[in-house]
Amino acid sequence: MLIQRLRVQSFRGFQEAELSPQPGFNLITGANGSGKSSLLEALHLMAHGRSFRGRVRDGLIRHGAADLQVVVDWTHGAQAHRAGLRHAGSNWEARLDGASVSQLGTLYQALAVVTFEPGSHALVQGSAEVRRRFLDWGLFHVEPGFMPVWRRYARALRQRNALLRTRQAAQLDAWDQELALAGETLSEYREAYVASLLPHLQAVLAELLPAAGAVQLAMQPGWRRQELALVDALLLGRERDLLLAHTSLGPHRADLLVRLRELPGREGLSRGQAKLVALALLLAQAAQLAEHGGEWPVLCLDDLASELDRNHQGRVLRRLQACGAQVLITGTEPPPGLVELASHAARFHVEHGSVSRLD
Repeated sequence: MLIQRLRVQSFRGFQEAELSPQPGFNLITGANGSGKSSLLEALHLMAHGRSFRGRVRDGLIRHGAADLQVVVDWTHGAQAHRAGLRHAGSNWEARLDGASVSQLGTLYQALAVVTFEPGSHALVQGSAEVRRRFLDWGLFHVEPGFMPVWRRYARALRQRNALLRTRQAAQLDAWDQELALAGETLSEYREAYVASLLPHLQAVLAELLPAAGAVQLAMQPGWRRQELALVDALLLGRERDLLLAHTSLGPHRADLLVRLRELPGREGLSRGQAKLVALALLLAQAAQLAEHGGEWPVLCLDDLASELDRNHQGRVLRRLQACGAQVLITGTEPPPGLVELASHAARFHVEHGSVSRLD
């Protein structure tokens, strides 16, 4: 997968800007606050339906502007695609290859971008919701049947929670059945995906963090799945759910467990170790996507030099050079590891709200 052109309008500090990255490595430099990370953020928004910096209303639309627009042109294999997104503060409008998109999931199912940024350690040390999003985004790209099941489960969960809030217990049986049918399938997809991810994670960790030793991945499904079918668990937990006014168990409470033989659990990891494990998970996901689809996703590494020391930069970049993926890297200056490894990287500079190519 190759990004041909990214255009942003009224996006954070940019009134209007355009980036045309090349295959292989692309280095985007600029002073702190110049907007270089915002370019990666715009790509991430198009591929994930959310910013990696938090809520959309937190400064994503340029001050004084009515809306923001992002347009991406890319190729997947021999096929060219274009997607556009417009946000006016409350409503989204999106188009993919000339057709209107009613659900953003369709958009980020089409464009695969894997992002490592300063907040990525939350994938290891943050809430279970971050890890569920990580798993589900990967599944959107490799399992065609996943999205309909995910939507079915989300709808059933909303309906069941609405009944719990209004204490309409008589109608819960039907929605328990619906939630359980979708939830069991959802969990099966996630467990199969985790199993396929593990060998890739083992390979990446062996390079990036050999001191971690052997790694294990396991799904915590969100209820005692080994003991109870989900429909039975929902029935047993109904009184508690009526008191809480929400569904307290099920795949929406699932978590991904990462166990490293030679290192402590996620609470005991240093920030640097957590970043390396998070990066390993992201690169493993990228490798799994490449194995499944035959092409690597676009890889975005925000402020790489401040997140990884020189030794680990070199390890990461050598791995990426070998895979041939399109890589976008930001920094206030070229990372030493990139200077040594890829002297022919395309270079761009961000200053005063504009992007220029450096020859």
